[in-house]
Amino acid sequence: MLKTITLLLGSLLIMTATTTTDAKAADLAPENTLLLDLKDGQVKIKLMPDIAPKHVERIKTLAGEGFYDGIVWHRVIDGFMAQTGDPTGTGTGGSELPDLDAEFNDYNFGRGTIGAARSASPNSANSQWFICFDDCSFLNNQYTVWGQVVEGMEHVDNITRGEPPKNPDKIVKLRVADTVKEETAE
Repeated sequence: MLKTITLLLGSLLIMTATTTTDAKAADLAPENTLLLDLKDGQVKIKLMPDIAPKHVERIKTLAGEGFYDGIVWHRVIDGFMAQTGDPTGTGTGGSELPDLDAEFNDYNFGRGTIGAARSASPNSANSQWFICFDDCSFLNNQYTVWGQVVEGMEHVDNITRGEPPKNPDKIVKLRVADTVKEETAE
């Protein structure tokens, strides 16, 4: 009897976890979903315009221009995060667009959370961003959260580590999901 109850509870737990992941993926609006192609596969990112509208618009603009395609992951710290978005690959560069004002919010920096990288000035975010490997709640209310990985985190986990990595991985392609339909229709 105890074995049956344990198996039943285990099955319910697995079904709940699967349903939650599927529900997140199913709820994605194409205009607010990024498709990040990495060497090992595709990562789906839910954009959060409700909490960081200026940052989301910036990422969508730069992704639409192909800005991120081929850019390296220049700072990848095991147990912390992977950072990209600098066209120079040094961690000191950005786009030609003006820096953004901070849009700090209450979203927790957990595994798969994406935030805007910046210098010491809160209003210095531009094109660089990072994905948290683990809980990074110590960053809460100090950096702008603008997205959350909802599928493919295992591919993020495979990004080569280093500060900078000896042979850094690159973003193969980054685009907004609703533009993919347009690309395939042509």
